[in-house]
Amino acid sequence: MLSTVPDVIFKTRVRDESIGGDNPFRWQDVSTDEIFKGKRIVVLSLPGAFTPTCSSTHLPGYDAKYQELIDQGVDEVYCVSVNDAFTMYQWDKHLGIKHVKMLPDGNGDFTRAMGMLVRKENLGFGSRSWRYSMLVDDKKIVKLFSEPGQTDNCPDDPFTVSDADTMLEYLKHNQ
Repeated sequence: MLSTVPDVIFKTRVRDESIGGDNPFRWQDVSTDEIFKGKRIVVLSLPGAFTPTCSSTHLPGYDAKYQELIDQGVDEVYCVSVNDAFTMYQWDKHLGIKHVKMLPDGNGDFTRAMGMLVRKENLGFGSRSWRYSMLVDDKKIVKLFSEPGQTDNCPDDPFTVSDADTMLEYLKHNQ
């Protein structure tokens, strides 16, 4: 298992009113250092935007528990998925996510370097992230909750340990 998060560049879109028009967004590269260095971060990573468990429970659960996570000394909560910035933005908007920040890993660079990239061709998804959550402190992976049975073309989608409640319980008992 990795001891630190991998160094990658995330291709994000940020709002820039100076652009004007119907699409006032510009590309912005964001480094791993910018997200994790000197901060205590919770990351949830999931197979895909708009997919059932990810949309009904995983991401909304973290958004609902956001303040409780912050109260436990977390600086920010990020959702990583092997989806592009446009998809992540529309998913965030569709679900009405208020707190969790979306982190698109469109090429799967971060997920691959984490050792969490799996093939989901059995569902027509291509390569996606295995479902997990982690606590990162100044780029060091403190705790990783990876769902059991990580394998390519997994016939099911386990969701037993990467939920917000499990992370919150860990934080409450491991300060």
